Amino acid sequence: MFKKILVPLDGSPLSEFAIPAALELAAKFDSEITLLRVVTSTMLFDSVPEVTNIELMMAVRNEARERVETYLRGLKGSLRQQGYVVHAQMVVDQMPADAILDVSEALGSDVIVMSTHGRGGLSRWVYGSVADKVLRKCNTPVLLVRPDNEVFEEVEDAPELLLEREVSLL
Repeated sequence: MFKKILVPLDGSPLSEFAIPAALELAAKFDSEITLLRVVTSTMLFDSVPEVTNIELMMAVRNEARERVETYLRGLKGSLRQQGYVVHAQMVVDQMPADAILDVSEALGSDVIVMSTHGRGGLSRWVYGSVADKVLRKCNTPVLLVRPDNEVFEEVEDAPELLLEREVSLL
């Protein structure tokens, strides 16, 4: 039933809460998993003065891409060692929800398994919700995984997560 599973990740521990659910489906349906990471650089470059050295900006961007590749390679390797068929893909300079929808369609995904950060109210309005956009526009089934509030608060308070979020914006 679910032969191709797409798992979008943003590099945060919260996004990785989707992985166990994807693994459970993969084990049950003998599925292959594609890990997806979207890398956008618009926020970084919008905040850099025009007089900044282009070579420096490109170096920062390339370093961010290398970090994402390392992140995906590590996850893929770990899951393959556990016996899963896993692919990894990075999309650069596309809005996350659009990239997820495009990759899902291109791969012919049977299901998208992703975590929601659980934003609501004003926070959701200000930041938007990638999960919500995917859910509303996707023709493929979407399984949303949300960590319980206790775990969510612990991860939200972790200072190292802030650095990881910045990197995911590159």
